[in-house]
Amino acid sequence: MRSLASPFPKISEFRFLKLSPPQILVLGFAGVILIGTLLLMLPISSASGHSLRFIDALFTATSATCVTGLVVVDTGTYFSVFGQITILVLIQIGGLGFMTMATLFALLLKRKISLRDRLILQEAMNQSSMEGIVRLIRKVLLYSLIIEASCAALLALRWAVDMPFGRALYYGIFHAVSMFNNAGFDIFGGYRSLTGYVNDPTVNIIVMFLIVSGGIGFIVMSDLMDYRKSRRLLLHTKVVLSMTAALILIGTVVIFVFEFTNSRTLGPLNLGGKLWASFFQSVTPRTAGANTVDIAGLRQASQFFIVILMFIGASPGSTGGGIKTTTFTLMIGAVVSMLRGRDDIVLFRYRLAQERVFKALTITLLALLLIVSVSMVLSTTEGRPFLMILFETTSAFATVGLSMGLTPELTEVGKILICLTMFAGRLGLLTLAYALGPKQGKALYKYPEGKMIIG
Repeated sequence: MRSLASPFPKISEFRFLKLSPPQILVLGFAGVILIGTLLLMLPISSASGHSLRFIDALFTATSATCVTGLVVVDTGTYFSVFGQITILVLIQIGGLGFMTMATLFALLLKRKISLRDRLILQEAMNQSSMEGIVRLIRKVLLYSLIIEASCAALLALRWAVDMPFGRALYYGIFHAVSMFNNAGFDIFGGYRSLTGYVNDPTVNIIVMFLIVSGGIGFIVMSDLMDYRKSRRLLLHTKVVLSMTAALILIGTVVIFVFEFTNSRTLGPLNLGGKLWASFFQSVTPRTAGANTVDIAGLRQASQFFIVILMFIGASPGSTGGGIKTTTFTLMIGAVVSMLRGRDDIVLFRYRLAQERVFKALTITLLALLLIVSVSMVLSTTEGRPFLMILFETTSAFATVGLSMGLTPELTEVGKILICLTMFAGRLGLLTLAYALGPKQGKALYKYPEGKMIIG
């Protein structure tokens, strides 16, 4: 029965919430994309006053909601301020999750968060239990607001040197939200992203901080904030921070070495510029999508290495995509344990359950299957070099947004395929699998053990 104090219906009263939490998440994101598509098709959304085609509006709305950053029209020149703000709102909803935003309004209205709502939030935040889920959502909203606002102010002060303060403030807000949510959208125009600031330490540091902050996940941020009280870190936090640091360091060295003499990327830069560019291009494949050098101008070895970084992606419970750093760490741990003849995977003196290994293996194989399948189809429909197609497909799946220039020239079939890939990458393949066919309960019996030769 509805409370007299609250004229709004409870979320659990809606009939569609009889669906499972994964199905609700899929329908919720699809609904946000549809609304965004309709808004972007309005003449007021374009700078010229002309309506954007449905397929292009759908692609842009999907890319924004799935915080990817791949674009078929230039965001800075094609869209009006209304269109850009629409994209910005989609990025914020998509980055934090529509259930997180719904919870924000519920908290503002002093509405009670029901058990059903908590189950959906648990699925959305990729948590193993509902304990403390509303408290985590509050922290997510608080941390996001603080980081985005402070970095927007810093970027505005920096860009006020190059443009009027009002415009600099708008640019600061847009790019702070876009980069923290690992979306990669920019409004500088000409598809040039942040290439004009390749040598600028201030812009590089602020943007990389936004990317890493959004990519390590809110669980890690919460754990770091509580460290002064607890004096201990979760295993999850240790794994995420160590793998994130390792990937960034390795990526910086690899790009610096391979691109040092490349006249289209690092070659013309001084030593400081080379280091900043290498560092930035190592951070941005963590699903951010911004770039300070021409990605199409990179050597093939660097491009393929970035494909690997994009495939790994960010961390669980973050605004980023990919198979996640924890999944990759678990796979590495399984290989090391097998080579050492051990039965258990041990990380930071903790033994991990076999169920985690199966989940990591499932996520990795499903991701590979999706990327390979889409790349094979696109290689037929687009007629471009396979590395370019593989790069674009991986960028879409990992919700990165880096591009070698293929996206604006995609065919209709290609745009639909990339849209579906971005959607699958943002929601997660396991969530989609559970939405299409809910997972079964535990088996009541076991089959006899069989033996098979491996390797």
